[in-house]
Amino acid sequence: MQMEARVGVAVDGGGVRKLVQQPPKQIGAVSQLLAGGVAGALSKTCTAPLARLTILFQVQGMHSNVATLRKASIWNEASRIIHEEGFRAFWKGNLVTIAHRLPYSSVNFYSYEHYKKLLKMIPGIQSHSDNVSADLCVHFVGGGMAGITAATSTYPLDLVRTRLAAQTNFNYYRGIWHALHTISKEEGLFGLYKGLGTTLLTVGPSIAISFSVYETLRSFWQSNRSNDSPVAVSLACGSLSGIASSTVTFPLDLVRRRKQLEGAGGRARVYTTGLYGVLRHIIQTEGVRGLYRGILPEYYKVVPGVGICFMTYETLKMILSDIATG
Repeated sequence: MQMEARVGVAVDGGGVRKLVQQPPKQIGAVSQLLAGGVAGALSKTCTAPLARLTILFQVQGMHSNVATLRKASIWNEASRIIHEEGFRAFWKGNLVTIAHRLPYSSVNFYSYEHYKKLLKMIPGIQSHSDNVSADLCVHFVGGGMAGITAATSTYPLDLVRTRLAAQTNFNYYRGIWHALHTISKEEGLFGLYKGLGTTLLTVGPSIAISFSVYETLRSFWQSNRSNDSPVAVSLACGSLSGIASSTVTFPLDLVRRRKQLEGAGGRARVYTTGLYGVLRHIIQTEGVRGLYRGILPEYYKVVPGVGICFMTYETLKMILSDIATG
């Protein structure tokens, strides 16, 4: 996501004033990392209650019977959390979420910008830099590579976040460091990377779709409605990109959450097969609808969440670029 070019006024030799397009302001690596980290942490904190509801719905099928699943609803689950755990429990695991999201979003946005630059240096793409399909390819591949880079570098914190958020009445893990230590001790060092393969298969396409849809919608919007506020455009396009990416990749995200919880709290393993085996098991026991268990709170989460993330990132980039240039 490049900063928008600005329009300035220049006077030629004959004293004629004319409009000229100024190059977009650039910000340094530290500022870019800061903007991405703050954007991710803020969006996750704002949508933490819905994120926890999504995770609880996604993992219900692991240890619940069909009758219990049919009675589940967003309102009933939210009421249960308030009654049994208190209102603050909606933000259970949010500290580790922030600890995960700050580096994750920083790496995600920062690497995306650099992957875009590298991809545009490829001769075939460079010669078609104004081509819509070439731009879409750059956004898609760059976004996918950025998502994989960010997810791999911060995965243990993502796993801990899921396990803390999935705890209900009994807190087997007492915090970030206790969870990291316990998982390493009981499940080995590789236990911290349980479900990484499925996560990469999910995050790669999810971020690729998100960035592609966002960039495409934003470019289209700005070309047709150039007077609209950049902040409002980022919020709207970010929300739509979140819906698109979540819809396509939600079944994989559900599987990765369940794989992350395998063996948690000393419980017996539920799935002993790979990705396709888990998908088949869910369809057989919960039906095709089981693959989208929790999609409703996910939609409620991503519409404001992804929108806030993109909006905050773009706004901070503008503020930091203005500060850098005095």
